[in-house]
Amino acid sequence: MRLTPFNQRTSELCEPYNWSLWQNWLLADMYAPDHIQEYFAIRTACGVFDMSPIPKYHFHGPDVVRYLDRIVTQDVSRCAVGQVLYTTWCDDEGKIMDDGLLSRLDETSFRLTTGEPWLFWLEDNRANLDVVIEDVTGLGCLALQGPFSRELLKTLTDADLDNFRYFRIMETKLADLPVEISRTGYTGDLGYEIWVEPHRAIKLWDTLFEAGQDYSLIPFGDYALEMARIEAGLLLTGADFNPSQLVVYDFEKSSPLELGLSWAVKLKKDFFIGQKALQDELARGLAWNTVGLEVDLESLGAVYAEFGMPLYLPYEAWMEAVPIYSEGRQIGRATSGTWSPLLKKYIAIARLESRFANLGTEVDMEVTIDVQRKQARATVVKMPFFNPDRKTSYGQV
Repeated sequence: MRLTPFNQRTSELCEPYNWSLWQNWLLADMYAPDHIQEYFAIRTACGVFDMSPIPKYHFHGPDVVRYLDRIVTQDVSRCAVGQVLYTTWCDDEGKIMDDGLLSRLDETSFRLTTGEPWLFWLEDNRANLDVVIEDVTGLGCLALQGPFSRELLKTLTDADLDNFRYFRIMETKLADLPVEISRTGYTGDLGYEIWVEPHRAIKLWDTLFEAGQDYSLIPFGDYALEMARIEAGLLLTGADFNPSQLVVYDFEKSSPLELGLSWAVKLKKDFFIGQKALQDELARGLAWNTVGLEVDLESLGAVYAEFGMPLYLPYEAWMEAVPIYSEGRQIGRATSGTWSPLLKKYIAIARLESRFANLGTEVDMEVTIDVQRKQARATVVKMPFFNPDRKTSYGQV
């Protein structure tokens, strides 16, 4: 078990001592006895999440662009200094291995975040290219997310945050503390990720929370984050898809096209791993599509009424496969779901046979009560479920 650079503070604040392991790093699931207040902090004020455990790799060298362009699906050659790309990478069969954010730090330097550790694979694909790969997972990182996050940061830096664009990164100082700030996040809201050297982590935490007193800043854990990311229609490795290298059977694998990520797959660029397989898949048509589902509460309530029970809605996000049917035949599965307190909707991310993936299509989701399998009506809807203008908009100048 490993401790993040912020553990001295997170361990003090985690009242219920509710922890889990993320890549063998200790991670708080929630800081208070109830995670809902943390969820509402993300959506109505601002919160901080310790995302230091996420695997991080630094690439630099003369051939770094050529190297990255052959392993990821995005067009790295078109990535400007200070820009961040969401990207996927695949195996030779075009099946997704993982996804993450690729930040261009300067002309010959990039940083990649991933869902799973991939150092062995990254090094195996270096070939004879002149590029250095470093595991920098120990780097501290805080996700500051929520509608007050910009105003809070403006009290600590002279950087022009009002004109700081979505999916950009810059070096600056927060109260004289050297950091990198990217306008990114996993909540689908206005937010930033702050990168800091480990020896400065505690000072960064204290600086943020001292300034954050006027902005209702609180820490939030994984339970609140999962609810927010499902509302945002963001996929989770190991839940909404499996890394192809970590499973055995073909039916457990997915392509980025099936996952609705075709916008991040540049099929016309020069060679990248899995390109030919993805081109062939697109030509023959997709067998599966990833969609949003909205569960009909009246239908769900009728299922519980059969057992003399009131309507039950999940208090936490769930991330296990739930069968989806049409006229009694299974046509796919939901992979993540949650009750959205903000939207007042029961929503889920699902992978369905393509002919059932059109908006407005009615399907049935399995509901299990007392080991009895029932079905509740659901409708295919557009993702993301929650997409506020503030996520990408400029500030007030």
